[in-house]
Amino acid sequence: MPSPKTIRFIAALLVTSMALVFLSGCRADPTLPGSQTPDTGTAVFTGVPAATATVTATPEPMALTVNGAGVPLAEYEAQWMQLQAADAELGKTRSPEEQRQLVLDELINQTLLAQAAVEGGFQIDDAGLQERIDALAADLGGQAALDAWMAANGYSPVSFRSAMRRAAASAWQRDALINAVPERVEQVRVQQILVRQRDTADGVIRQLDAGADFATLAAKYDPTTGGMLGWFPRGYLTQPAVEEAAFALQPGEHSPVVETDFGYHIIYVLERESDRILSVDARLTLQHLALDSWLETRRSASTVEILLP
Repeated sequence: MPSPKTIRFIAALLVTSMALVFLSGCRADPTLPGSQTPDTGTAVFTGVPAATATVTATPEPMALTVNGAGVPLAEYEAQWMQLQAADAELGKTRSPEEQRQLVLDELINQTLLAQAAVEGGFQIDDAGLQERIDALAADLGGQAALDAWMAANGYSPVSFRSAMRRAAASAWQRDALINAVPERVEQVRVQQILVRQRDTADGVIRQLDAGADFATLAAKYDPTTGGMLGWFPRGYLTQPAVEEAAFALQPGEHSPVVETDFGYHIIYVLERESDRILSVDARLTLQHLALDSWLETRRSASTVEILLP
């Protein structure tokens, strides 16, 4: 039986959750969209799984279609088995319905990304795909180890190649989207006073309007951090109202009372820069947002049909 390391490694390549699509996935070609030259005379990814591109006397059952491109039922079942194994290893408790919906959503997202990759110029021929599979087998200790994992998780050689092909294309498009997020954007450095009661917040505003020092008051209500939120760009905070208030201010200005689920905030802008480099965490957050937004827009403009009984 494959080791937990083997399961994790292949899971990262085949992508069974959107987090893995974003953070791991099949390592894509670093070449940006539109810069690849088609390799004429070779089989390439077309947005339709390779296993279903040829019409046969007995059509292969499909789990779903995305803009007319089918995802075989065998691939869906294999990825569901893969997710079950990963959940068991990580101790996650999800119902079969939740697992199945997660796999469906992931396959839809993968297919949307893969279709956009083709539109953007991505191609992978059979030789390139085989190189990826050979490298994977070598990392796992040989072809026998990979064959054992495929058999245990419901993959045939054909369905595995189809899944790998889609994963490669979707990862390429994912990388194009997240790499388009700029490294430098407008940011503010912010300090806040957060209290539980509206009356308290109104009292703080009166003190500030009377000339009280914001930092002194912030330290009173938060002795540990002094209310420091640090630098952040638009789209970074989980409370949009706080973010909106911050970007409406100039350095040295404070906001009126801002109500959120956490309580009542008074925001103070210490500094503001129009072109500041993002922290690693902030850029990752903006990349997640960019990818989520793209998928939402793309899916709303697509035709998705679930064919499961």
